[in-house]
Amino acid sequence: MPTFKMKHINPEGLFKSKAFSQAITVTGKAKTIYIGGQNAINSKGELIGVGDLELQTKQALHNIKTILATENASFANLVKLNIYLVSGSDPLIGYKAFQEMAGSLDNPPLVTVLFVSEFASRPSCLLEIDGIAVIEDKD
Repeated sequence: MPTFKMKHINPEGLFKSKAFSQAITVTGKAKTIYIGGQNAINSKGELIGVGDLELQTKQALHNIKTILATENASFANLVKLNIYLVSGSDPLIGYKAFQEMAGSLDNPPLVTVLFVSEFASRPSCLLEIDGIAVIEDKD
């Protein structure tokens, strides 16, 4: 039995979305995973999907999935995602890619989407995603 609880809160009077939760509390003995900004760079340092937001989103999510797996976590353990998109990008393309990669989550994470003009490290990148996840702390 887990020694922590992640409670997704969608209060009456606020919009209830299948894409995000309004608030999440975490109590008990939990380990926090902070995920640094992930873009569409693969393990060889190559940018995947130049000019293609769907392919870039899938690569960034693949990177996040890889990070989560190193801690025996999954997309279900996500508490918060910050998504940065180049201005003019369609967030629905990214949402569709997230559903394909993560599946339909009963309790989706908190999500913030921001538009930016470009990314300093790689101007060809169309997005960057960072996040926070929690798992049971077994130590």
